[in-house]
Amino acid sequence: MIKRFVATLLLVLFAAAPGYAVQIKEVVSPKGIRAWLVQDDFVPLISMRFSFKGGSTQDPEGKEGLANLMTGLFDEGAGDLDSNTFQEQLDDVGAEMSFNADDDRITGSVRMLADKRDAAAELLTLAVNQPRFDQAPIDRIRQQVVAGINASERDPNTIAGRKFAVALYGDHPYARQSDGTEQSLNTITRDDLVAFHKRNFARDNLIVGVVGSISPEDLAPLLDKVFGDLPEKAQLEPVSDAQLGFGQTTRFDYVLPQTSISMVYPGVRRQDPDFFPAYIMNHILGGGTFSSRIYNEVREKRGLAYSAGSNLINRDHMAALMVSTATRADRANETLQILKTEIARMAKDGPTEEELAEAKKYLVGSYAVNNLDSSSAVASTLLGLQDENLGRDYIDKRADLINAVTLDQVRAVAGKLLETEPAVLIVGPPQS
Repeated sequence: MIKRFVATLLLVLFAAAPGYAVQIKEVVSPKGIRAWLVQDDFVPLISMRFSFKGGSTQDPEGKEGLANLMTGLFDEGAGDLDSNTFQEQLDDVGAEMSFNADDDRITGSVRMLADKRDAAAELLTLAVNQPRFDQAPIDRIRQQVVAGINASERDPNTIAGRKFAVALYGDHPYARQSDGTEQSLNTITRDDLVAFHKRNFARDNLIVGVVGSISPEDLAPLLDKVFGDLPEKAQLEPVSDAQLGFGQTTRFDYVLPQTSISMVYPGVRRQDPDFFPAYIMNHILGGGTFSSRIYNEVREKRGLAYSAGSNLINRDHMAALMVSTATRADRANETLQILKTEIARMAKDGPTEEELAEAKKYLVGSYAVNNLDSSSAVASTLLGLQDENLGRDYIDKRADLINAVTLDQVRAVAGKLLETEPAVLIVGPPQS
């Protein structure tokens, strides 16, 4: 059924008009809850995604992992339903519900049958507004998280990544472990969970995206039912922008068959006028997996790695460009030098006209495949567009924004970003 829904949704999205013609409706509930909706009535399913700003950066000092632990408890009992009863009722109505925390936000999702939406919405309402945080589920989920943390302590890449985060972010909250430590998790009480939920779940930091068989008229009261009784304003602690520690190398010596290399350069914020020039430059440098310069030099020409590439990273309080690969330990220095050479060449000369044209063609044509290939992906895209304040017409405008980028703009942003001495992480056997 899900596959048929996806296929039907794509037909609805693309059959009506050329390009990425997606009809996004803004729905405003009587209580002022706003949501973006892509309506499809052919298959009776509804997918909803929502997020509240304020993720693990809001964990109090000494209680790292609080946001992450909380997201594991929303479907472990709510209102007058204990954990088992809540799970049974979810199964009975055929709904799927999940929550997740990242550094900057807490995200929830639910997929439900249209004819069971009232029952599913009732369970979602309880989870969002009245999570029980019973002690037995708290202890069980905490034990699972601690087991995962202890297992990761044996992974050299995880250990090195934590060390690198401290070097890169300093004392910024991004340097902390979002899942916490065994010590911090053991300090978290039910009162901490209740207080965090009260501070972070509010109407002013909420965005919602909905895809499926529901009209704007029916969605509006459902939004009020689920979110309308939340506090009007969140009580978030201010978080400053991260000042990244460029120009340093972090080594973690460990006997491994491969050496992992990561290089972090400055990035570009999503609202910056340089974003699309940087986006295209990154694709040519390393983001276009099988067509990028880095992939071609490291993998295709020399067979030094299975994969090698780059990507732009955007968080609420930082932007960066990361280049990464993993190679044979005895050829790590050679691989690192090849990466530096290609990056320096891009910084000095930028791309060619041919590379620019091919990148534009790919980035325009691949958007639907990467962002609109399922109901969940469309709902996530609706969240992302709102989160970045890109407007409901962004999908229609995106191709023109990419095609308007000039070679001089890409060359300029390449020099601006890549001439910075990067922060480097090397994980593997000691090298000369």
